[in-house]
Amino acid sequence: MIGLLALTIAAVFAGAAIYVSVAEQPARLRLDDGALLREWQPSYKRGAAMQASIAIVACVLGLIAWWQTGGHAFLAGAILIILPWPWTLIAMMPTNRVLEAMDVGADNPRARPLIVKWGNLHLVRVALGVLATLAFVWGSRLG
Repeated sequence: MIGLLALTIAAVFAGAAIYVSVAEQPARLRLDDGALLREWQPSYKRGAAMQASIAIVACVLGLIAWWQTGGHAFLAGAILIILPWPWTLIAMMPTNRVLEAMDVGADNPRARPLIVKWGNLHLVRVALGVLATLAFVWGSRLG
């Protein structure tokens, strides 16, 4: 049962990450430069808090499922679902910090290319979420 819950939570993470990449980011990029940054800043803060907590919950559940079943797929899923944390801290955070520090009332010609870069970096989070979900599917089918 814990493994299925880990699967469900990982699928929520993956779904949210996919939504950002296929709906929110393309829509955001259609905005003018000023509105683009005004939308990204609060959206990022809310999304980061939501996805970070979801990843932790799914990881803990995956570790419990691994401990209960010994299924290596649950361990793989737990590792994959927590990997967006170090990816965000190491690879994405420099871009995030520059974007967060920008004044939305000022002209920011670097905002658009940085938000495009952020969207490309975010695709790794999508891939990790999808791979974690697939690992939990695999573990659930074996158990």
